[in-house]
Amino acid sequence: MCHRGRQRACARSEAAGRDLNRHRKHHRDLRKKLQRKGTKSARRLLKKRNRREQRHVSNTNHVIAKTIVTEAERTSAGIALEDLGGIRQRVRLRKSQRVMLHSWAFAQLGEFIAYKARRQGVPVVHVEPAYTSQTCCECGYVDKKNRVDQALFICRSK
Repeated sequence: MCHRGRQRACARSEAAGRDLNRHRKHHRDLRKKLQRKGTKSARRLLKKRNRREQRHVSNTNHVIAKTIVTEAERTSAGIALEDLGGIRQRVRLRKSQRVMLHSWAFAQLGEFIAYKARRQGVPVVHVEPAYTSQTCCECGYVDKKNRVDQALFICRSK
């Protein structure tokens, strides 16, 4: 099962997610500089940079989706995707986290995973996000204490 989260693009593709965040920060800094100029050439460069960043994000999402589907196919597993609709309105975060959340193309990633999985015959299920980080995937036991911290999960049912 793949758990999409803000910290990692996906549990199976951490490096691509970190690279994407670094790339976005670089483009954000360049955008700031160009927006301050306000000239016609700066606006033209902004459009060009924006298209370039969108292509990079799309390509990264394709790479992540392919990695997930290939791994699921190799292990004869299914893929569970959370329904993250409305997440931008539901959460309260610091400014730096809001910037990352609002630039996160999770819907596009979900679409790419779904179509690539369908093409390879890998089953995809959509699950409600409530308690997914607290639920043991082996026994189904739900407890807040199962999630020690964001990176560590220990089932307390035993």
